[in-house]
Amino acid sequence: MLKGFRDFVLRGNVVDLAVAVVIGAAFGAVINSIVANFITPLIALAGGVPNFSEIRTGPLMWGNILNDLLTFLITAAVIYFFIVVPVNRLMARFRPAEPAPQTTRKCPECLSDIPLAARRCAYCTAVVAEEKPAIA
Repeated sequence: MLKGFRDFVLRGNVVDLAVAVVIGAAFGAVINSIVANFITPLIALAGGVPNFSEIRTGPLMWGNILNDLLTFLITAAVIYFFIVVPVNRLMARFRPAEPAPQTTRKCPECLSDIPLAARRCAYCTAVVAEEKPAIA
């Protein structure tokens, strides 16, 4: 029973996921600090409210919601522009290229390459039936 647990914990995906969660939590703390200590005061200079957490209507704390929304948007933007876009570009480089469209076909008599629209082979002068495109 313990051997199975050890194999599960030491499997590559579990360790990678654990590292990603820890790094994600640390990254979230950094983004929260940037929003609370830098971006919110900059926006507050224009709006006149020194701290968004002070915005409230009775027991409803609208300012905390604004802080959390800004944190989410900044985190999503950083992840998109610094992780998703570069990985997509990298994966596009490794994706196989589309094959070029076929412009020739084989002559049934001499097996030489002739254009798709040809009705007669230029090499053996055999009459070649026009090839109809395959319907997918």
